[in-house]
Amino acid sequence: MTSKVPALSSLFLAHLVTDIYMPVISAIIPLLIITYGYSYLMAGLLVTAYNLTSSLFQPVFGWLSDNKGWQIQIWISLLISATFISFMGIIPWYALLLAFAALAAIGHASFHPSALTLVSKIASGENRGRITSLFVVGGNLGYSLGPFLAGALVLYFGLPGLLFLLLPALIMAGVLKKILPPTRLRPAPVASREIPVESLRPLTLLFAAATFRAWAVFSAITFIPPLLVTRGYDIFIADLAVTLMLLAGVAGQVIGGSLSDVYGKKEFVLAGLGLSLPAFFLFLFADGLASLAGLILFGFFLWSSFAITVAMSHELAPHRIGFASGVMLGMAMGAGGVGVAVNGYLADQFGLISAFVPIPALIFIAALLIFLLRYPWKVLKGPGTGQE
Repeated sequence: MTSKVPALSSLFLAHLVTDIYMPVISAIIPLLIITYGYSYLMAGLLVTAYNLTSSLFQPVFGWLSDNKGWQIQIWISLLISATFISFMGIIPWYALLLAFAALAAIGHASFHPSALTLVSKIASGENRGRITSLFVVGGNLGYSLGPFLAGALVLYFGLPGLLFLLLPALIMAGVLKKILPPTRLRPAPVASREIPVESLRPLTLLFAAATFRAWAVFSAITFIPPLLVTRGYDIFIADLAVTLMLLAGVAGQVIGGSLSDVYGKKEFVLAGLGLSLPAFFLFLFADGLASLAGLILFGFFLWSSFAITVAMSHELAPHRIGFASGVMLGMAMGAGGVGVAVNGYLADQFGLISAFVPIPALIFIAALLIFLLRYPWKVLKGPGTGQE
């Protein structure tokens, strides 16, 4: 890849296809509950198994990328995820479903750290927010399409319809193998592999904020479809609403990445988190079009900060891009996914609406941690100016 544009385009496309499979488990939860009689807790644990496995393995693949220059090729990662997710549609045994969710997460985990290492090499200080957001948007588009595709397939073919999800993976794997040559990464110099303490402390705080945000994100994605079903919508319409919410998040990513380069990453993350709260309450307590508008705005604002925090982690650990990416996209997302089981427990004990009660508090905590983060303000001036 001799040009930045073809390189970024190929990575964008690869990310789009890979992340189609990530939200499928959440999308089919209502049908799993109806078909097999799973509790909300059992259903939530499937999401937890996927995210927890991904969280544990992404830093491992990031470490291998940084220190050994080793990675699984992207098209292989895609096939691993697609195969195990698709076959969950014909597996009636809960223990095996848990295993397949974890194995699918291995494919997902192997993709991100090495791909983001290449993205970081393409980006510069002046456009890092925009370039990183463009790459992440590829995954957001795939993530947005996942619930729609899964919902349409299971609506017309039942759970076995998930097997059709293998087709785009097989086609795209062949295409990606041709347009994205094998990458050969050089390990970082030994002297630069350790993250200095002055960067490790803010990176830890950034990780904590991303974890609480991820908990809010996965809770919303997991329990909005069942909530909409209880309000009288069928599973296809419920998953379509989630797709619209995620597509709004894609728009937020594109706009947020560019604006953060101009007005400051820290400022924009705080704005996105803060504005997501009134949108969430509008969705939850309004009816009809007003509720839909709240859902779309909620997705736009909450997701707008995602790529920006990844870019911030790259600036805090410039010689450990793979590991930092694994922490932000793996450990933070997985740790946040663990919280979905907590929401499921609340739903079982106190009713489905109880699953949504923690979400505003999670967003508020994430915003507070970002405010306390020692990261430079660009437009605003106040506590946290400069890095530790």
